[in-house]
Amino acid sequence: MSRITDKNRKHAKRKLHIRKSISGTAAKPRMTVFRSNLHMYVQVIDDNAGHTLVAASTVEKDLKGLRNNVENAQKLGEIVGARCLEKNITSVVFDRNGYLYHGIVKAIADGARKAGVKF
Repeated sequence: MSRITDKNRKHAKRKLHIRKSISGTAAKPRMTVFRSNLHMYVQVIDDNAGHTLVAASTVEKDLKGLRNNVENAQKLGEIVGARCLEKNITSVVFDRNGYLYHGIVKAIADGARKAGVKF
């Protein structure tokens, strides 16, 4: 098996393992993180209704200048946290989406905490 397909298979397995135990409700939605080589995406999702309540990404016009690094990830987390508080979402369940909890993923979580969202 090639290195890339093995890596993707392991990531999918970690992601499914996490999603078995995490689910978002209207009272406590799920904050999920996706990162690509160029961009970062964060969504706050109510899984019961199947709706995205809040979203932010570096693809948005206002956030175009943010690149994929730890400092900008913290800023993105603060932006998501502020948007959550605008919608009266004070606590969430954090879904790291199969990524290791360090670097960019940890910085997003820390930024959201700094903005006032509880995990």
